[in-house]
Amino acid sequence: MNKVILMGRLTRDPEVRYTTGENNLAIARYTLAVDRRFKRDGEATADFITCVAFGKSAEFAERYFRQGIKIAVSGRIQTGSYTNKEGQKVYTTEVVVEDQEFAESKAASEQNAGSYQNRQSAPAPMSTPTPSAASADGFMNIPDGIDEELPFN
Repeated sequence: MNKVILMGRLTRDPEVRYTTGENNLAIARYTLAVDRRFKRDGEATADFITCVAFGKSAEFAERYFRQGIKIAVSGRIQTGSYTNKEGQKVYTTEVVVEDQEFAESKAASEQNAGSYQNRQSAPAPMSTPTPSAASADGFMNIPDGIDEELPFN
């Protein structure tokens, strides 16, 4: 089985090209910066993984994906090789995208996209409940008599 699931931020806007011929096919290439789980010497590290999307997925990426946004991708790893202009054999590894989606809200994405270039991603701060929604102990106040309205007891 060859299945990959990644979540990371785009390092730049997707590069989209169209094939020539009778049926034009969109091909989008983008690189995801995927944070590593463990840090080396206290510094966060990331892997930079090339992804390739075809057809409607490529057109979607061209239209909506921008540098710094967080996306989730699933697909398969594909390896290949070619000979460059100097006659050297170059090996490639990339993820062929089968499914892609946004991994954060648009507002969070816009907030993080501006600061992405200066730092690696950090989890968005959790909002704290307002004093009216939570008591001093951190639990939400539930009105008396609500037990009759609940679908379970």
